[in-house]
Amino acid sequence: MDWLDRMNNAMEYVENHLTDVIDFNQAARIACCSTYHFQRMFSFITEVPLSEYIRRRRMTLAAFELQQSGTKIIDIAMKYGYESPEAFSRAFKKMHGVMPMSARDKGVSLKAYPRLSFHISIRGDVEVNYKIEEKQAVEMFGVSTVINADGENPFIEIPAFWTRCIAGGDVDRIRAAAGLGENGQIHAVMYNKQGDKSSYMIGYFVPASGLPEGFEQLQIPPQTYAIFSTGVYPDGESNIHDLWKRIWGEWFPGSNYEATEGPEFEMTYDRGNNTYEMEVWIPVVKKLA
Repeated sequence: MDWLDRMNNAMEYVENHLTDVIDFNQAARIACCSTYHFQRMFSFITEVPLSEYIRRRRMTLAAFELQQSGTKIIDIAMKYGYESPEAFSRAFKKMHGVMPMSARDKGVSLKAYPRLSFHISIRGDVEVNYKIEEKQAVEMFGVSTVINADGENPFIEIPAFWTRCIAGGDVDRIRAAAGLGENGQIHAVMYNKQGDKSSYMIGYFVPASGLPEGFEQLQIPPQTYAIFSTGVYPDGESNIHDLWKRIWGEWFPGSNYEATEGPEFEMTYDRGNNTYEMEVWIPVVKKLA
């Protein structure tokens, strides 16, 4: 059974349990990967978090049921996992723009999100550059925040954090503490994932003199990484967003590796003549046969 079959079987499980408690761990087991890997890959491929997809599907089925039956709203709310009609009504209006009682009105406009399935897309016209490397334990220092790690949220919250750190002088302080000079390139690491949240640090490797005053410290354990490169690009033209999507949407499904728990890096390098290169480091293990 290949990756495509496993993912579609996982979605079959989700679809068959839309009126039950959906066990993300069970869906991941069906897909033959870790829960973290399954949710992350789903979000990057579909550009919507798994939890949001489930909410949309439940509200789609609830709307159909309201239109096609005389079932009480409170019963439909309970069927789709809502503890009160009020909570159900808020969720329903958020998606459909009307209250549940209005769904039975003639001519009312509602939204329907179809069942998702995975199919092969023939691309491959642009290669994904990668290498597998063993890395020793290191220490980093810097400043951190907590971000929502689902779906598109990192691509909104992370740039906003960089903007705050640049404007507030944190980036300059990190460069100075690391001895990099005013234009030295620093790195970033996402770690300590807890549900939908992850910590994100902007920083650099701890110098030989020890942890600079006024910064947080992060211990990075030895690990095997899949390292992906953007290639060299002119200043301001990084395609790091697209690279992340291709890693999870194209490389992982066809590779012999899966992501494992551990810090993920975005490394930035000055390649001279106002050009740069970025690398994404993701901790991996070989898939079980």
